[in-house]
Amino acid sequence: MLDTSEFQGLFDYGAWRSRPWCIKRADTQPFFCFWGTKTSYGDKSHLSAKLQQLETLLRPVVEGLGYEFWGLEFRSQGYQSLLRIFIDDANDGIGVEDCEKVSRQVSSVMDVEDPIQSEYTLEVSSPGMDRPLFRLEQFEAFVGHKVQIRLRMAFEGRRKFLGLLKGVEEQDVVVVVDDHEYLLPFDSIERANIIPVFE
Repeated sequence: MLDTSEFQGLFDYGAWRSRPWCIKRADTQPFFCFWGTKTSYGDKSHLSAKLQQLETLLRPVVEGLGYEFWGLEFRSQGYQSLLRIFIDDANDGIGVEDCEKVSRQVSSVMDVEDPIQSEYTLEVSSPGMDRPLFRLEQFEAFVGHKVQIRLRMAFEGRRKFLGLLKGVEEQDVVVVVDDHEYLLPFDSIERANIIPVFE
């Protein structure tokens, strides 16, 4: 069991949950833990709610056109926001015409539903070779690939982890960096993407 005595007085333990925020381990034994909740590192609830709203609205549009809805990004930048939608087709791939087709349909739905109050730019793209990972099942599908992960807040003085995606354990993503395994809770990940390897 982790000895938390050295942290006494630093945190309000009544507001913290009893699971590690991140774990770094050698072999099979963890040797460093930092305890906390995702809400302790900045409240992303508003942005998460907006992402969920947009996905609920736009996923059926993309899938109705015969494409896979890979994920979306929404960046609120004052009066000008960016909505980027990633689509995929495992059989035929994605071309410019596919992106234009989805863009037209999405634009029509957005004009009617008006989920973004400010001005925004809409981009539709394939995931590409350096595809972003949005869901746990996507991490599972790319086990064995090299990935770059950026956390919402720093762990051991760093937010970026570049290494081998080893697997998924419940709600944690396991990545190996410099012979060390890190268990990164999915909710703590701000962005993750595949690093393409050219041989």
